[in-house]
Amino acid sequence: MTRPATDAESAPSAAPAPVHHQILIVGGGTAGITVAARLRRAGLRDIALLEPAETHWYQPLWTLVGGGQAPLRAALRPEAEVIPPGVRWLRERATAVDPVARTVSTATGRVFSYGRLVLAPGLSLDWDGVPGLASAVGHDGVSSNYRADLAPYTWELIRRMRSGTAVFTMPSGPVKCGGAPQKIAYLAADHWRKRGVLGNIRTILALPEPTLFKVPVFARALEQTARRYGIEVRLQTELTRLDGPERAAVLTDHATGRAETVHYDLLHAVPPQRAPRWLAEGPLADPGSPHGYVKTDPHTLQNPDFPEVFALGDVAHLPTSKTGAAVRKQAPVLVTNLLAGLRGRPATARYDGYTSCPLVTARHKMLLAEFDYDLRPAPSFPFLDTTRERTDMWFLKRYGLPQLYFQGMLKGRA
Repeated sequence: MTRPATDAESAPSAAPAPVHHQILIVGGGTAGITVAARLRRAGLRDIALLEPAETHWYQPLWTLVGGGQAPLRAALRPEAEVIPPGVRWLRERATAVDPVARTVSTATGRVFSYGRLVLAPGLSLDWDGVPGLASAVGHDGVSSNYRADLAPYTWELIRRMRSGTAVFTMPSGPVKCGGAPQKIAYLAADHWRKRGVLGNIRTILALPEPTLFKVPVFARALEQTARRYGIEVRLQTELTRLDGPERAAVLTDHATGRAETVHYDLLHAVPPQRAPRWLAEGPLADPGSPHGYVKTDPHTLQNPDFPEVFALGDVAHLPTSKTGAAVRKQAPVLVTNLLAGLRGRPATARYDGYTSCPLVTARHKMLLAEFDYDLRPAPSFPFLDTTRERTDMWFLKRYGLPQLYFQGMLKGRA
């Protein structure tokens, strides 16, 4: 005879209660670790960080790896080494956020609730955004410094090339480190010049913008650099289709609508970029961002609709370039305003849009572009003319900035 089920046995099992943290940070890259370190230094104890990756990358160095000026190993650390002491590392991938319930769900089905949420998951590389790119990248002459495993292949292609056509492209829309797509073109051309083969190589640089750079003084300097190397600059132009087996790239001029097929020997392609899908399709995405970035007050770095939510770095919809230097200025503002909210005070700290783009133009030569929301120069070294190529700035990028990053930013000290 079957024993009848009790109410407890027949009722559906209740979902486990969310695990609560005072501060939940999504993303263990530059922005997430920097904020976590600063919050710990401010005395907060209940901080959790969602990050599935086991390796932490200093991505600005990938351009120099692709240009043969740095080893890939210099750009990485185990993630465990950069997690600030006292921060709980949740090795999971976020998949959804509910700002009304104040919860974040993960790929394993776990749910975490928060008092304050910091969104810093970075962006997603959309290799399928250009037909043919996903299947072509990584072999037969197609590379990209936007993936760590491919940066060494970029250098291999540059080093082996003696003649032919090299194409360097950038997609429409915001990309991280907006100068990187053209920096690798200059490094390649400089290497070919020193090897005495530059005259045998046709170099094309296709950029979607109407100028080489948004700040006029740096645009003029880069125009001179491109002329020095004989680079064919195609403005308002981007890669719209790729045939890997045929080594054929379709470059479309958006000003005229003309599409040209260029047969290449080397192609350095930058994929379109957008917010992670779970954010782009969620309630925190900015309707004004076609790429799904998080709605963010440009000065306080809070979400205007949900003040418990903050965003910074690549995922925030801000009218400035997506760089690590921008994060360095955003993080202290965000932390100050988050702490003020915990104390019942208004957010008074302001971010002015500062960002920086180290523009490497040759081996041991670099311009340092620093500017704010209004595209006004904002130099950190006002006694140096960083609008012209300098060797000291190159050494700063190669050796100084990585140290500032690992020993300063990631420890909440810079």
